[in-house]
Amino acid sequence: GCTYENVNMSGGKYHNINLAGCSFHDLNMSGWTVHDVNLSGLRIDKANLAGASIVNSRLQGMTIDGIEVTELLAAWKAQHAGEGAAKESLKS
Repeated sequence: GCTYENVNMSGGKYHNINLAGCSFHDLNMSGWTVHDVNLSGLRIDKANLAGASIVNSRLQGMTIDGIEVTELLAAWKAQHAGEGAAKESLKS
């Protein structure tokens, strides 16, 4: 494998790249867009995820602080299920 240190790769575009088994430390990935990637087994530790968004993604087995994300979403949806209908009835 290769080792890169103190490299500025900002603004680059990468397509069909295999990064399996790589380790990244002390990175600035702000403003990144990642599309159609396999992140299974990914571990994120000590990350700033403020403003991060995950959409249209397979979440089975994904955890945050040891809690299944699919369970968190199901609980949130159950708790907020009536809110959309209540807002609509207020508009009438």
